[in-house]
Amino acid sequence: MDFQHISVMLNECIEGLNIKPDGIYVDGTAGGAGHSKEIAKRVKNGKLYSLDQDPDAVQIATERLSEYDCATVIQTNFCYMKEVLSAQGVDGVDGILLDLGVSSHQLDKAERGFSYNADALLDMRMSQSGLSAKDVVNTYSVDQLTKIIRDYGEEKFAKKIALNIEKARNIKEIQTTFELADIVKQSVPAASRREKNPCKRTFQAIRIEVNGELDVLKQALDSAFEMLNPGGRLVILTFHSLEDRIVKQKFASLCKGCTCPPDFPQCVCGNKPKAKLVNRKPITASEEELELNSRSRSAKLRILEKI
Repeated sequence: MDFQHISVMLNECIEGLNIKPDGIYVDGTAGGAGHSKEIAKRVKNGKLYSLDQDPDAVQIATERLSEYDCATVIQTNFCYMKEVLSAQGVDGVDGILLDLGVSSHQLDKAERGFSYNADALLDMRMSQSGLSAKDVVNTYSVDQLTKIIRDYGEEKFAKKIALNIEKARNIKEIQTTFELADIVKQSVPAASRREKNPCKRTFQAIRIEVNGELDVLKQALDSAFEMLNPGGRLVILTFHSLEDRIVKQKFASLCKGCTCPPDFPQCVCGNKPKAKLVNRKPITASEEELELNSRSRSAKLRILEKI
């Protein structure tokens, strides 16, 4: 199986984990095992657990990590890492990496139905099971579609797109990526079509809904931080503002100490920070990386260390 994927900010992610040779680490989004392989090289007497919900990724990661005795590959969504690791006898880890980007393999493999640049059946399921993009497009109400496209895609023409989806599906079921892309293009003004492909926002929104990405992320942040040993690090790579906002706010809440009103002469709440930021501002891709991989342009890397 051809599974090509360039790991974004690879060196920065590995450095952010601050890997100890005898530590226990989790790559919650194994993908093509780019990050996992670099972690495995540095873990001598410890363990690496590489998780992914995509069966294709699990197959490739298993092959590419087969030479490393420290590595175990498991098919699961990273929001279940606590349960999965507990089943492995693990109750604490020294570092967790979450790369929230959609892999190049998923985007470029037409039959996965993620891309508006290739015609295929609407799918977008990272796990290859459950609710599909075709289900969302053909069964959700106009109000539901409007909310998803507006909130998850940050699309100002969401209502018009949703109405035109309803109009089209009343004639025949919307089945392919190109059918949906044509509806989106017809729903936005010509000026918006010229500046960049208007399909990106709507396809992103539907993908997020299909995979429950934001809810999964919120759940995963709680369980990931709980799993960290003191001094352990949580390294998260986001690719759009909705994800980054969730991560930023969660990190801020974990780093917040006293919650007493500012006019109190001394602290009475007793609250102390649970973590500290390793990088106060998000790390972004270098100019050299941007030239090699345009998909790194929107990436933001945030790193947290448990106190």
